[in-house]
Amino acid sequence: MKPKILVVEDDVKISNLIKIYLEKNSYNVVQAYDGEEAKHVYEQHSPCLIILDLMLPKVSGEEFCQWVKKGESDDPSLIMLSAKARTDDKISGLRLGADDYMTKPFSPEELVAHVEAVLRRTGHFCQKIAVDGLVIKPRKGEVLLNGELIELTNYEFNLLYFLMENPDQVFTREQLVNQIHPYGDADIMSRTIDAHIKKLRRKIEEDSSRPVRIVTVRGMGYKFHGA
Repeated sequence: MKPKILVVEDDVKISNLIKIYLEKNSYNVVQAYDGEEAKHVYEQHSPCLIILDLMLPKVSGEEFCQWVKKGESDDPSLIMLSAKARTDDKISGLRLGADDYMTKPFSPEELVAHVEAVLRRTGHFCQKIAVDGLVIKPRKGEVLLNGELIELTNYEFNLLYFLMENPDQVFTREQLVNQIHPYGDADIMSRTIDAHIKKLRRKIEEDSSRPVRIVTVRGMGYKFHGA
């Protein structure tokens, strides 16, 4: 699964061009067009990398960068974009916490190459998966919903991680048993998958009686809705 990238750029044409080239390289891309919107999109999607224009309306790129860096300890990689080409401007950006700094104008191919280079250096730290405010961090063993930490059992955590790793794929109860309890009694455990799913839904669904994240596929099993 390719990392999720947040593009924060107020020029819609430039933003869409960046998105097109990143998606051609199989990256998952979300967009924001000002600093305030960027905060909301960041909290919802918890990207692994941010491409950030410094000249933004409402909240500047520098302010947004500082806000991100004050947040979680496993903060994302960050590439700054700016028309400022002076050495001291680049140094200031890097001191704010950027992993790379590119000046405008730039070619989309060059930006993709920089993204790949940054992720090679830092990407192995980014294994989290985020969908609509639900974030799972396997390295830290944490799950957050809209920024709030959720307590899960080991079975619940492993089950959720497997489903989120494979969005929109349907798995039978037996397949899920093999993932979370490969050496257990399948006959007993297959009956408890429903119980694990029920408990998970109570913790991650807005209305557990009408789930939209972990969906039942009648006659087949369960899937995580990843759209």
